[in-house]
Amino acid sequence: MYSLAFSILFVSFIILTLIVRFWLASRHIRHVLAHRSAVPAEFAEKIPLSAHQKAADYTVARTKFGLITLLVNTLVLVGFTLLGGLQWLSVEIFKLTGPGMVYQLALLAAFAAVSGIIDLPFDYYKQFGLEQRFGFNKMTPGLFFADMVKGLLLGAAIGLPLVWVMLTLMEKSGNLWWLYAWLVWSGFQLLMMVLFPTVIAPLFNKFTPLEDQSLKARIEGLMGRVGFASKGLFVMDGSKRSAHGNAYFSGFGANKRIVFFDTLLSRLQPQEIEAVLAHELGHFKLKHIIKRIVMMFAISLGFLALLGYLKNQVWFYTGLGVDPLLLPGQGNDAMVLLLFMLVLPVFTFLFGPLTSLSSRKHEFEADAFAAQHTDARDLVSALVKMYEDNASTLTPDPLHSAFYDSHPPASVRIRHLHAAAA
Repeated sequence: MYSLAFSILFVSFIILTLIVRFWLASRHIRHVLAHRSAVPAEFAEKIPLSAHQKAADYTVARTKFGLITLLVNTLVLVGFTLLGGLQWLSVEIFKLTGPGMVYQLALLAAFAAVSGIIDLPFDYYKQFGLEQRFGFNKMTPGLFFADMVKGLLLGAAIGLPLVWVMLTLMEKSGNLWWLYAWLVWSGFQLLMMVLFPTVIAPLFNKFTPLEDQSLKARIEGLMGRVGFASKGLFVMDGSKRSAHGNAYFSGFGANKRIVFFDTLLSRLQPQEIEAVLAHELGHFKLKHIIKRIVMMFAISLGFLALLGYLKNQVWFYTGLGVDPLLLPGQGNDAMVLLLFMLVLPVFTFLFGPLTSLSSRKHEFEADAFAAQHTDARDLVSALVKMYEDNASTLTPDPLHSAFYDSHPPASVRIRHLHAAAA
């Protein structure tokens, strides 16, 4: 009875999520197209109509493509679960490996391989179809597949040992395995923050020290004013993959470094770059990074505790089309990890605006910080150029934006900055 009830609940949430996401997308498309013919008044003197219309067309194309991938991903989800795909895959792998850790790791690897094969044509089209059509793609097919192979090897090198530790804890550390797993996961996340800037990121991009001495002096002056210590200022060759631009800082503790996309440096003036960086430094000085890490750790603890409960509930497996036991007395911890990973987004999507609300609050605070330490008008000017260069729509549907966008809409954000500059 519980299995059937959970199956019905799962299907109901899938349908509800699909309806809401299609409704939001249709609202977004209609809203963007309704404002396509004219640049919003506050941007009329800065962004040409052609750029505004390009952003509208790009947004609509991305949204429609997102709906196609949503439908495919939903069919794949149902195929893996209720239609027995995971059950079949686990039985076939079990025939080859027998019980034990090899089976568990092989099941996870096989699932990742199947999912990757399904995603590959969509990823390829997004890069060489959608991004190419709007002039953003700078990547060659060779680089695309080289990145894919590097990602697979890196994922295997990092992911398999981590999964092995998790599965071992699930099997041997008793009912509190989820707490120990959380400690391992949290430590792993912190380690990745330390290793990413100097070990992982250079596998995919080239980072060179910032050579513009006047810009470097300006940025170092800003860092001195706000009390930020960095291991260096670097330029990333983002232009070999995309025309989109950005700036960020990465790392943790004494390993922090500031990174500029070369595309950003080629477009913005020094004072605008300084203002953009001041916004990013605002996230650090206002402890947004620490708050996000704490929130991430708290949420992961809650989810792992939930997984600890579901691990021993037969209805969770059977309600999703899976036999929890392949042999009497043999658990299937890899299977419960896969099932939990697959169904969690279905049940959490409707809480998206809560996450966006917190993120937007941080963005407003970081903008205010930048306005205190640089000229707010420079940040406005930089943001306008970035919206134009990245073809970000200036007229998103408010409700769609509340679900999907971590940053406030352009008009709202710039209105706040104009008030700060007044």
